[in-house]
Amino acid sequence: MTVRNEVLSFASKPQENSTTKILVIEDDVDIRQVICLFLQFSGFEVREASDGQQAINVIPEFCPDLIVLDLMMRPVDGWEVLHWLRENPFTPPLPVLILTARTQFAEQVHGLEAGAVDYMTKPTQPSKLVERIHAILMLSVEQRTVLQHKRIDERRNQLERIAAPQPDEFLF
Repeated sequence: MTVRNEVLSFASKPQENSTTKILVIEDDVDIRQVICLFLQFSGFEVREASDGQQAINVIPEFCPDLIVLDLMMRPVDGWEVLHWLRENPFTPPLPVLILTARTQFAEQVHGLEAGAVDYMTKPTQPSKLVERIHAILMLSVEQRTVLQHKRIDERRNQLERIAAPQPDEFLF
């Protein structure tokens, strides 16, 4: 199925998010356009930023309900955006969904500990991203915090299992 056909079939579903604002912070133009297109067809009001500095300038004026954040950007990366959000808290807190090519569990734990509610790796289907955004937005601030801590614990447990010494299966 082509991206256009997937967008059209996904867009045919009734959506009611016309007042929900999403900020997409992504330096890759093609990825950013696809994400924005899917979110717009899902009824979200979407603004985009191509780097962290642009995002920091847009956030106070746009007041997004959720941020989709890439980590690897220049000159200001996603880590700096997370740090800025922590230094400039919003009420209610802005949920951040990290969408990045970084797949290491240690990075995922760090991203969640830095304030992200969720962490997805690229490539992913845009419709899955939209589903995850819907799920996050349905949660209260308290439920998002619980989800964040649960995800941190899950990633830490995975890291511990990977780092744990494995018994030598060839010893008798």
